[in-house]
Amino acid sequence: MAFHFRFGPADLLRCRFSISPRWETQEAVRTLMRPHRHAYHLPWLRQIRAAAEGLDLRPLWLLMPGAGHNPDFLSPPPVGPSVTFEEELARVRAAGSADPHAVREDLRRALVCSPGAAESEAGRRMLADPARAVRELSDLLEQAWATLIAPHWPRLRALLEADILFHSRRLAAGGLEALFDGLHPDLAWSGDTLTIRKPGHHDRSLDGQGLLLMPSAFVWPEVVGGYDPPWQPTLVYPARGIGALWTAPAGPAPQVLARLLGRGRAEVLCALAEPASTTALARRLGLAPATVSAHLKALHGAGLLLASRHGHHILYERTPLGIALATGAPPPP
Repeated sequence: MAFHFRFGPADLLRCRFSISPRWETQEAVRTLMRPHRHAYHLPWLRQIRAAAEGLDLRPLWLLMPGAGHNPDFLSPPPVGPSVTFEEELARVRAAGSADPHAVREDLRRALVCSPGAAESEAGRRMLADPARAVRELSDLLEQAWATLIAPHWPRLRALLEADILFHSRRLAAGGLEALFDGLHPDLAWSGDTLTIRKPGHHDRSLDGQGLLLMPSAFVWPEVVGGYDPPWQPTLVYPARGIGALWTAPAGPAPQVLARLLGRGRAEVLCALAEPASTTALARRLGLAPATVSAHLKALHGAGLLLASRHGHHILYERTPLGIALATGAPPPP
């Protein structure tokens, strides 16, 4: 049993990355009910516990079976590389008036995957009035975003952007085979087919749409693939670096580096263990964005950093020389 995505020549040219704040909201809600996902998120769970207790997430949980269908209209793939939660939520809300019959079938397919869900009071209420269900579920998603994700979104977005930068370079250097080989151990690329080794069966030709790739902070340890036509075929995989996502900032930069570069620039250089934007670094270090920007420009000019644009943001990362100075490791020959 496995999922298969079958590529044609046009699909090889139309694979792209994206970030979805709505997806992260959904998966944060799912993580609350899945203890096996908690290991990397314990600091976050402690921070949001009191606020989360004020949310009644049961209607969303009812549509999150342990195995089987999840409603596609609740998680439409993002249409661009960098979308806002508000833009994504507007698409969810529009589903109720666009095609209530399709929404009802989507809900039914998810509910029957959990024993008793379709016959429960909440399940019957959803199926009786799909348009109302969309409104209520959208409102609940909006509350979950504001409570669980929005206060932490700059940190989460920085992690996801850094992941995309890393894997974009793998794609450029080694093609799709190298990219998929490094995304998740349950992925296998052979010939023209990407296989996800997991329970269930899904066999889909991409038909020229290509594959949307989305890193997620909350989907670990799983990799998720699917979406039925006409939705964009999508693969969601765990982002790199989630082990350090909620950790406190590193200690002060070494004295010898601070004497060489100045304390502020040394702190910025040491904080760039993963690529990050000016805003993310400022928040991480507790400094003004203008101050961090000045340090970044100086380090970039000295050949210690590289700058890459991702959407509306510029991400900075250390060059081999910058890594050597920050870590004490010798630069590669």
